[in-house]
Amino acid sequence: MSVQRVGVVVHGGRPGAVAAADVVRRWCERQDVGCVAIDVWSQEELRRDAREEVGAAGSPDLIVTLGGDGTFLRGARLAAQNDALVLGVDLGTLGFLTEVPADDVECALDSVHRGQVNVETRLMLTMRASCPLQIPEGMEALLRYGRGPALPPPSVRPECAVARDWGMALNVTALNDIVLEKLARDRQVSLGVYLAGRLLASYSADAVLVATPTGSTAYSFAAGGPVISPRADAIVFTPVAPHMAFNRSVVAAPDEAVALRVLGHSGRAAVSVDGQLRGVLDPGDWIGVYAAPQRLRVVRLGPTDFYGRLRERMRLTDAPATAEADADITPMWPHTSPPPDDLAHLRLPPLPTHG
Repeated sequence: MSVQRVGVVVHGGRPGAVAAADVVRRWCERQDVGCVAIDVWSQEELRRDAREEVGAAGSPDLIVTLGGDGTFLRGARLAAQNDALVLGVDLGTLGFLTEVPADDVECALDSVHRGQVNVETRLMLTMRASCPLQIPEGMEALLRYGRGPALPPPSVRPECAVARDWGMALNVTALNDIVLEKLARDRQVSLGVYLAGRLLASYSADAVLVATPTGSTAYSFAAGGPVISPRADAIVFTPVAPHMAFNRSVVAAPDEAVALRVLGHSGRAAVSVDGQLRGVLDPGDWIGVYAAPQRLRVVRLGPTDFYGRLRERMRLTDAPATAEADADITPMWPHTSPPPDDLAHLRLPPLPTHG
């Protein structure tokens, strides 16, 4: 593909990210490609929703994020609005989302410009709600303490301004998860959880979350949920510290919605999208979470070794019992020759090249 306009999302608190952003800008100048800073805010500014941000940036077709997974999520929020490619430059510590080391950003941009990359698609979530989401007065000041301003509540899609039976469709996407959680530390949130339109159970918990396969290594993992390959199509429901015997995650099909209703005896519940508070629900309110029609398009320079990254980031080689087994790591199947017919359809390590 030929890149026409680049949007740059930078973690301004990391000198390495700021320096890498200068490399991106210089590359754009040499290639006569438009370049604009995007999703930039300060303590005094109001943040805009993704559609406004992308419009103000001139609708870039490539968004480059420079930071860790949090910065990548900011870029993904914007890329999803414009069906843009997103390239994550890794300056984080424990992330799964970013792709390119900071020293290789210029070579990565060359590869994208020449079309010599893989494009990996990721399932995203969106939602409907029984009412527009709002953030109560006074919460903004708490959220801004030591941080920048919060994102605004998601807007209602114009064609769905009346709730009726199906609720209001919100203009929001999540790459990792959508979470409904308690507001008061001394009071759990009580929720009815519906899968594919049927009541599964009622929970009293610190939170319940709905995650994508990409988000299975984030909050859902910390809450005891399963690790799922990002290439899979699935939706994961995970309760957080529930007061009930059934505390397991449920993995649903991608065409099965997960709905969460705040019960009458519950306290208020906060709605977070990819870690950002986007609204508060009262008892009786509900949200329905389901696969978004669009998918995120992520730039990959080569085959993604998700399980190698899982092994590395989760330090799965640290256990003493693995020391002998890990002394000589080889694939389960030798790959010095083409795979036999009954394995040819599998995703296997590439054949070695001999130069």
